[in-house]
Amino acid sequence: MLRSIGDKVSSGERLTREDALALFRSDDIFFLGRLASSVAEKNNGRKVYFIANRHINPTNVCVNRCRFCAFSRSMGEVGAFEFTIEEIIEKLRTLNPELRSPFSEVHIVGGLHPEWPLEYYLAMLSSIKSAYPLITIKAFTAVEIDYFSRISGRPIREVLERLKGSGLGAMPGGGAEIFAERVRKKLCPEKISGERWLEVHREAHRCGIPTNATLLYGHIENAEDRVDHLFRLRDLQDETRGFQAFIPLAYHPRNTDIGGSYTSGIDDLKTIAVSRLVLDNIPHIKAYWIMLGEKIAQLSLLFGADDLDGTIVEEKITHFAGAMSSEGMARRELAALIEKAGKIPVERDSFYNAVGG
Repeated sequence: MLRSIGDKVSSGERLTREDALALFRSDDIFFLGRLASSVAEKNNGRKVYFIANRHINPTNVCVNRCRFCAFSRSMGEVGAFEFTIEEIIEKLRTLNPELRSPFSEVHIVGGLHPEWPLEYYLAMLSSIKSAYPLITIKAFTAVEIDYFSRISGRPIREVLERLKGSGLGAMPGGGAEIFAERVRKKLCPEKISGERWLEVHREAHRCGIPTNATLLYGHIENAEDRVDHLFRLRDLQDETRGFQAFIPLAYHPRNTDIGGSYTSGIDDLKTIAVSRLVLDNIPHIKAYWIMLGEKIAQLSLLFGADDLDGTIVEEKITHFAGAMSSEGMARRELAALIEKAGKIPVERDSFYNAVGG
């Protein structure tokens, strides 16, 4: 079976769901690594990308209570926080004393605040863009976009167009979790459906807003659920060509209702590799070092990943759930991880154009 799958990949033939299941069930991790690496190198050579970015979470106050989430709080609850627009600008200013900032992207995701209207988020974007016009704003998951639509009474398309007009340049891929309805109802029953998530991203792509896509794995899903998720993403990408990167997100169990254990390194590498092999139409596979840890993320570069994300600076969501990585990493550290894996580091912008010297 594995040999026939290898032949398919070598000849450029698309893998089937049965092929993907066979790969997830295989114990031949070295075969998976070689095969996925061959695809990654065909797509991007030995280049591995990273970005100088800054994560900001405006609030963890949220109307939802997803069972896997350790981040959300109710208003007034111990540990709840909410930043004003001025405070967000100040967070950027501490690292951006001049117009030409030392980072090129700000990544914004947060809770579904019960009192902030759509106009607050529009003002947030326009204020950031006015202060730092060279920064690309990558902001708001499909879950947040759907929430903005509901609280404003405006259709998704209009919400996206207004956000884009205020400075939104790209969208992250969070909120996808796992599309399988059976699992999603147990994992995050208050969250939008998998179909709705895909619908929001379809509209974003139609508006000319590139997005990422994710999969949360290692909780209560099985291999069939992962395969279903990957193929539904592949189908949408066939239609829109709007996904820039796919990011498998390793579940973290601390301070969650589900509990459980951390994913294994083998599962992390296998998931990266299978993702690279199945998602033949998504240009980049990201090894998100915050969730994987620096060393597994580095190993992932030999299993089909070609992007390490970026400097990040201040990450809260995964660390609330027990991430053991640091909250930020310097450019030189990211470049060193890449070089020591035998790859060529390339600093990029939000759209995978090389930047810097």
